[in-house]
Amino acid sequence: MNLKKYLDREFESGLRSLGALDAPAVVKQASKPAFGHYQANGVMGAAKKRKSNPRELAQLLLDLMEGSKELTGVAEYEIAGPGFINITLTPAFIQTELNKNAKDPRLGIPLETARKILIDYSSPNLAKEMHIGHLRSTAIGDANVRILEFLGHEVIRANHVGDWGAQFGSLLAYMDKLEQTGEALATELKDLEVFYQKASELFKTDEEFAARARQFVVLLQSGDAKCLDLWERFIKESIRHCQAIYDLLDISLTPDDVRAESAYNDVLASTIEKLEAKGLVEISDGAKCVFMDEFTGKDDKPLPAIVQKSDGGYPYMATDLAAAEYRGHNLRVDEALYFVDGRQSLHLSQLYAIASAAGFIQENQVFSHIPFGTILNKEGKPFKTRDGGAVKLADVAEEAIERALKLVSDKNPELTKDERNHIAKVIGIGALKYAELSKNRTTDYIFDWDTMLSFEGNTAPYLQYAYTRIMSIFRRAGLNSADLTAPFNLTEPAEIALATRLLQYPEAVESVVEDYQANVLCNYLFDLSQHFMTFYESCPVLKAEGDTRNSRLRLCDLSGKTLKHGLGLLGIQTVEQM
Repeated sequence: MNLKKYLDREFESGLRSLGALDAPAVVKQASKPAFGHYQANGVMGAAKKRKSNPRELAQLLLDLMEGSKELTGVAEYEIAGPGFINITLTPAFIQTELNKNAKDPRLGIPLETARKILIDYSSPNLAKEMHIGHLRSTAIGDANVRILEFLGHEVIRANHVGDWGAQFGSLLAYMDKLEQTGEALATELKDLEVFYQKASELFKTDEEFAARARQFVVLLQSGDAKCLDLWERFIKESIRHCQAIYDLLDISLTPDDVRAESAYNDVLASTIEKLEAKGLVEISDGAKCVFMDEFTGKDDKPLPAIVQKSDGGYPYMATDLAAAEYRGHNLRVDEALYFVDGRQSLHLSQLYAIASAAGFIQENQVFSHIPFGTILNKEGKPFKTRDGGAVKLADVAEEAIERALKLVSDKNPELTKDERNHIAKVIGIGALKYAELSKNRTTDYIFDWDTMLSFEGNTAPYLQYAYTRIMSIFRRAGLNSADLTAPFNLTEPAEIALATRLLQYPEAVESVVEDYQANVLCNYLFDLSQHFMTFYESCPVLKAEGDTRNSRLRLCDLSGKTLKHGLGLLGIQTVEQM
C-alpha cells in the first residue's frame, strides 16, 4: 500500500463531501515521521477557492471524518498553523500493513497498468571507446528501466549507437592500411581510443591518407562490399568493447538492444519525402529544412532544422526522425523516453515537434526528453584527462574496483583473496553508479573518489554496509529469517518510526517514475538505513525476549530486504559481509 495515496483518498473524499471537488488533499510525510505522522495541506487550497477560513474548513473536515478513524487507521487528527491537518497513524494499523508487506514478495508495491515504454539510453559513438560522460545516461537510464519493468510495464531498451558518418572514413582507411602492410589489426583494435587517435592524426598529416579516407566515406555510403566488410568488423569490435563495460557495470543492455543509426540508412530518403508531402520542407541555402513557428532565434526568426544537407548528406535530425517513425509506427510505443544530455534539448524539442507534424508520432504517444547535467572535476570543470581528453569509462570502473579493494583489505584482511576481489567489485561499481544516481539528474555534479567510496553519508558503501550489519544479526543468532512468523509488536518510538518508513517504500519507488529521478529512491534508502541504526541502537534485538525479540528480528529482516531490493532496482548489488 502507498500510504500517501491511501490518505489522499480519505481526505479527498471528505473534501468532496464538503463541496471542494477540485482541491486535492495533498497529503505528505510530515517533518516528524517518527510516530507515523503525515500532514494534509490541501485544506488551504480548498479554503481559498471557497473564500472561507482555512482552520474553520479544517474543523468541518475533521468533524466529518472523526467517525472513520478506525477505518483509516488514524489515531489522531490535529489542526496546526493556518489550517494544516496533522495525522497520526495507530500502531495497530502500522502493524497490520507491515505484516502484509513482509509476506509480499513485492514488499507492498502494486503493479501499474502496463504501458509499452521505450527507453533510449547510453547510445555511445562506436568510433571511440565509452567515456565518463556516458555514465550518466547509462546508469540513470538503466535504473529507470529496472523500476519501470518492476512496476509491470513492457520496456524496450534502445541503444541508438552512432555507427555511421564521415568519421568512419578515417577509421576504415586506417584498417585497410594495416591489412595491406600485414600489421596485426586485431591487436590495434584492442584500444579503440588509440586506434581512433592514430587514424585522426594520419588524416591531419597525410594528404594521401586523407583523400583515401574521404573515398572510404563515399564507398561506405554506396554500399561497397569490401568497405562494408571492414565497417562491420569494426562495429562488431566496438560493440564488444561496449558490452564488456556494460557487463562490468552490471548494466542490463545487451547486443540485441542495439539499433544503430545505420539501421535507418535505407529509409532516410523516404523519410524526407514524407516531410515534403506534408509541406514541411523548405530550401534554405541549398539545404532542406523544416521551420517550426515555436522555435526562434535571438532575432525572433524561425530556427531551421536541417533534414538534408546541400551536398545530399543526411544529418542527425534525419536519422532521429526515421527512428521516431520506427518507434511510433512499427513498435507502437505508448511512450519513448530519451535519456540524453541536457545540451540536446533544442534538437530533441524540434525532433518531437517535426515528428508530430509529420504524423510519425500519434497524439496518444508521448515522446519525452529526460535531460541530465555534466560530470565535473573538483575544480568545477568537465572531468577530463590531464591532456584534455575524455576519461575512459572502463578505466574509471577499474579504478573504482582497485580503490574499493584497498578499503576492503584494510577493513577486513582475514577474508580470502577471492572474497576481497568479489566484495571490491560490488562496492566499487556500486559506489560509481550510486554517486551518479543519488544526484538530481538535471544538475552538474563533482566527481570525488573519497566521497563516493566513503562508508559514511549517503553513499552506496554506507547502504551496503548497513545491509551486511543486518545480515550479521541473523548469523550471530543462528536464525533463518524465513522461520520468523510471529506478528509485529510495536511499542517503542524507534520501532514505530522504522516501521512507518518501511511502509513508505512503495511511495518512494512510485515517486521515481513521476519525473525519472532516481535520487528519490536513493534518499529514501539512506533515510531508511538511518532509521534502522536509530532503532538498533535504542532497541536491543538479540537480548530481547519472546514476542518482542521476534518482532524486532522481523523488523531487521524487512529492513534488510527493503535495502537489498531498493539497491537492486538501482542496479546495485549487495554482499553478505564486508
